[in-house]
Amino acid sequence: MRFLTTTALCALIATPSLAWQDDYQVLKFGILSGENERDRLMRNEPLRAFLAAELGVEVEIFTAGNYDGVVQAIAADQIEIGRFGSSSYAAAYTATDGGVVPTLTTLKQDGATGYYSIVVTRCDSGIENLEDAAGKIHAFADPDSTSGYAVPYFNMVNGEGFVPEEHFGTVTFSGSHEAGVQGVYNGTFDTAATYMNNPENSVYTRMEEKGMIEAGEICTIWESPEITSGPWTFRSNLPAELIEDVTAAIEQFPTADPEGYKLYSSWTEEDENPSVGFQRVDHDRYQWIVDMRNWIRDQRRNG
Repeated sequence: MRFLTTTALCALIATPSLAWQDDYQVLKFGILSGENERDRLMRNEPLRAFLAAELGVEVEIFTAGNYDGVVQAIAADQIEIGRFGSSSYAAAYTATDGGVVPTLTTLKQDGATGYYSIVVTRCDSGIENLEDAAGKIHAFADPDSTSGYAVPYFNMVNGEGFVPEEHFGTVTFSGSHEAGVQGVYNGTFDTAATYMNNPENSVYTRMEEKGMIEAGEICTIWESPEITSGPWTFRSNLPAELIEDVTAAIEQFPTADPEGYKLYSSWTEEDENPSVGFQRVDHDRYQWIVDMRNWIRDQRRNG
């Protein structure tokens, strides 16, 4: 006969009994390809483990090679939840005819719930602004990326006054934010679109911290207006109780597991405005992103 330890017994007693558990023994949440898969899984593991313990069901992380893989997975009912950027949320909203529900976005220490698209180059490239990048090789991140494509493309046309395909010598997609920065670092691309939370916390500063690139080699030459951070998103055909219970559990994660949340949010001591938790959102917060994507789609068709 196998005996349970006191800790294990307490865990069993503490396992919640939720109305939807019998129908959803496994919950899958998708995460985007903003960085390499190993680091994505590592950063999200504390949250996965916390949700499994808190909800009393198995929780799995779903990854794909590009943003559209996660969009299509939620549209096909292959995953229950997606952690989207604003543009990929809009893509999921469109792909499901509005069949998704956003509930939470990231909250910063100063109360902000946004981030910025940036264009980067090698500091020694001689390129100091977008005008200098005329005729060069430019990489967007992914067609469904907010900061890596939709926002910079929209602003280049409507703010900077040029069409990327006409201004740059070559326009391509790198596949992910890290791949774009790495391509600039290696000289494959002259410029690349990516994102930052602030100058101390960006895709390329994280890559520096991980030893993927040397510090001081990548510089920012353009910055967008603030973008609303993307939402945790659920299929709307899920039970309302499930959506609320999982949302509430995610909200508890930063205080229930502070060290796990630091890993999840890529916290660093140098970041003067780190992520501290989550804030509730609804679809109205992202309708402008849906409209922007529709504009970009129409531009492609007309072009």
